[in-house]
Amino acid sequence: MHLAFVMTQERGATDRLLSAFAAQMAEQGVRMAGIVQTNTECADERLCDMDVKVLPDGETIRISQSLGPEARGCRLDTSALEQAVGLVTESLSAEAPPALLVVNKFGKHEADGRGMRPVIGEAMARDIPVLTGVNGLNREKFEAYCEGMAVELSPTLEALTDWYAQVAAARETAAE
Repeated sequence: MHLAFVMTQERGATDRLLSAFAAQMAEQGVRMAGIVQTNTECADERLCDMDVKVLPDGETIRISQSLGPEARGCRLDTSALEQAVGLVTESLSAEAPPALLVVNKFGKHEADGRGMRPVIGEAMARDIPVLTGVNGLNREKFEAYCEGMAVELSPTLEALTDWYAQVAAARETAAE
């Protein structure tokens, strides 16, 4: 099984990195499943709108909700996230299964056992390599979930690309 994660310090940097990686893999013809996130700064609020694109060329789904300027709770629209989860889950059992699962984030929802967490498990059970982003708040729960199987990658496009090249080569050798 191949499971890797990346962490960045700058707000939105993991989303940008995983989106760039997914775009590069698509250009190379790699069959992918998963979601990548785009954050749109809101002019009237300090928080951004969060959208996920279902890979490889699926729809874009807004996963944030506006709770008003005084709200302090979680802005995640869980029903929208579950819509994305359903679409990605379907793609794992496609006639031509993906060669890679990219998950924008192992976040609080995943740390609590929901969201993309079952999709990650399903991909690993099907021997589909998984790459995800993790933040410091959820790292401990992510590491407990993956029981030491995950590899932390440097937060560069080159490191992600090199990891996938090594994984693809190892899978090709194993298939021979």
